[in-house]
Amino acid sequence: MAKYLLLKHYRGAPAPVNDAPMDQWSPEEISAHLQYMNDFAARLEKTGEFVSSQALAPEGAWVRYDGEGRPPVTDGPFAETKDLIAGWMIIDVDGYERAVELAGELSAAPGAGGKPIHEWLEVRPFYGEQPTITE
Repeated sequence: MAKYLLLKHYRGAPAPVNDAPMDQWSPEEISAHLQYMNDFAARLEKTGEFVSSQALAPEGAWVRYDGEGRPPVTDGPFAETKDLIAGWMIIDVDGYERAVELAGELSAAPGAGGKPIHEWLEVRPFYGEQPTITE
């Protein structure tokens, strides 16, 4: 089995077919979208292919260490993941082809007007084994 990260984007990916931003959806459309995602995850739980998923709130900040005795630095003049990444799902499947198949299905989640979004999802494999440190 191989683990893959399916990334959902707010923006930064090619525009989906149904390109109405979620903040313009009705509460019913948002509920239908979330229900689709939950049903999809529940189905993958039954097959043993689901690992984890989470939607992300749009707020957030970049933080870095700025030296001894100094407060952390936040934000900056660069694209921030809070503007890009909407959420993720981690799956554990037989291989890349299955990961692509599931990402394609997940891309059909309903959006505005109850029609499939056909959004682009980023499929990223996890490294197989952690590197060993030799001394």
